Amino acid sequence: MSSTSVSMTVNGKSVTKEVPARTLLVSFLRDHLGLTGTHVGCDTSQCGACNVHIDGKCVKSCTVLAAQADGASVTTIEGLAKGDQLHPMQAAFKEHHALQCGFCTPGMIMTGVALANEKSNPSETEIREYLEGNFCRCTGYHNIVKAIETGAKAMRR
Repeated sequence: MSSTSVSMTVNGKSVTKEVPARTLLVSFLRDHLGLTGTHVGCDTSQCGACNVHIDGKCVKSCTVLAAQADGASVTTIEGLAKGDQLHPMQAAFKEHHALQCGFCTPGMIMTGVALANEKSNPSETEIREYLEGNFCRCTGYHNIVKAIETGAKAMRR
């Protein structure tokens, strides 16, 4: 199997690794960098548990080869907080208890941040539509929607 060298900025740090050419970005993050907050949920790009930001755009990292992100800036759930201070969207998820098992939570938060970056005051309908690519098997999404509303409001400040 052929390998390739990939270099990118992940959560503000430059990284370069030699990986098999067909390595998915989600596997690169988890297996090569130890960033296990990005979850592998469905293996079919349906659930959104693996969402990360590539150059500011929310992307399912199970659909991207690590080599395709070469030279990019990648932000994972681990890159949102500033030290011990949670990102406003993370704090909103905590405040509204917008999780149960927590498996989908990193992808939901990354999606919420992306939406808030695109639209500073999203309506409930807009949030629900934006979450269509994210699955949660535990909740009814009500608290997740409330958390994204609150997080978006906090991000505006």
